[in-house]
Amino acid sequence: MLGAPFDGGTTYRAGTRFGPQGIRKISALYTPYNYEMGIDLREQMSLCDAGDIFTIPANIEKTFDQISRACAHVFSSGSLPIILGGDHSIGYPTVRGIAECTSKKIGIIHFDRHADIQEKDLDERMHTTPWFHATNLPNVPAKNLVQVGIGGWQVPREAVKVARERETNIITMSDMERMGVDKTAEMALEMAWDGVDMVYVSFDIDSVDCGFVPGTGWPEPGGFLPREALGLVSRVAAEGICGLEVVEVAPPYDTSDITALLGTRVIVDALGSMVAAGKLGAHRRHIDKPVELPRGHYDEARDGKRWTTPAKPAASKKKTTRKKK
Repeated sequence: MLGAPFDGGTTYRAGTRFGPQGIRKISALYTPYNYEMGIDLREQMSLCDAGDIFTIPANIEKTFDQISRACAHVFSSGSLPIILGGDHSIGYPTVRGIAECTSKKIGIIHFDRHADIQEKDLDERMHTTPWFHATNLPNVPAKNLVQVGIGGWQVPREAVKVARERETNIITMSDMERMGVDKTAEMALEMAWDGVDMVYVSFDIDSVDCGFVPGTGWPEPGGFLPREALGLVSRVAAEGICGLEVVEVAPPYDTSDITALLGTRVIVDALGSMVAAGKLGAHRRHIDKPVELPRGHYDEARDGKRWTTPAKPAASKKKTTRKKK
């Protein structure tokens, strides 16, 4: 598990930099056992919180590099990267980090009310742009991007144009309501997995109706009910995924931590579903280009050779001898 505390890609309300902190705090409310699934995560998997990625406020591109390196490092180890956002601009560097470690093809299932596939916003790669750049990667085909829950009055026409040009797949909220959870999940899986080896899941908390998730920067009425969102994520994860991100949780606007709580629930339900289906770790066989990152040297760090400011030498201790009487 990695935190990506960055909201430099927001175009309206900031605050998602506190998302990882909020999700971690409220996660103490849960036990590792789920009665309905018959799963105890503590017994059936190893979970490590690797802390937060060092992001750089006001420097989007440098932050993207940091996130990609961190995700590549975790994925190369064989672990399943779970990223706590952060705004949705992090979707591109997370997928880029994973894609760097494999020659295999990756599909994406994206839960959101917004398409997030225009090239730029405010002349930058903001949180409205991740899938334009992710689907430019050579092993992330645009035809395997499936966006579920899109709709409302916050979908820019520029994004619709790109989606049509690249022949991506959009399942609107109206489509989901008409087809139901099971059929929607079936269609999303069929399109995302068509001809690829792995699937990445991106869950934007604002895909859920804002009455249930007030703590987000882009609230939109008419989204998923929490039960629908959790059902879709569980069904998708049961087929195996290569990574999961939960983004746009903004604790400054939250009420009683309920938005962060739902973000936590998305993560544990996805993990439980994979464990129950025997799919946890299925991505490991596709890691054929693991990335090795230099870890530094203890003596160099101790002696100050890795830093601009040299380390201060340890003060020498004078030996004192007791005089004999």
